[in-house]
Amino acid sequence: MVAAAAYRVHGYGVVAAAAALAAVVVSAWWRPAATGAVLLAVLTTVLADAAPMHTVLAGLAAAVYLVLRHTNPTAPTAFFAVGFAAAAAAVLALPVHVPWLPLAAPLALLAGYLLALKPFTR
Repeated sequence: MVAAAAYRVHGYGVVAAAAALAAVVVSAWWRPAATGAVLLAVLTTVLADAAPMHTVLAGLAAAVYLVLRHTNPTAPTAFFAVGFAAAAAAVLALPVHVPWLPLAAPLALLAGYLLALKPFTR
């Protein structure tokens, strides 16, 4: 996660990458440090102005890292983590220039939210 986020990092990004790596080491003994490590890796990605595919790899690694540190991994968790990373990689590999597409995003988010709530309502 940190290696993918810190690819070609310079300036303040080096400090953020070093802090993220230190948080990864500390999380071996203190589990809440894993969340800090992921947040520092995000900061490293922002400061490094990382390539999009490196950001996808860092995000997938961060999701897997948090699952391994906080819970027991299951098949659906792994499936959806890899599925979302593959979807992000596909979006990067096949850019579509549709000007109205951002307007559909809130409606898709609302539909997903309502579908997630459906089992809890009558």
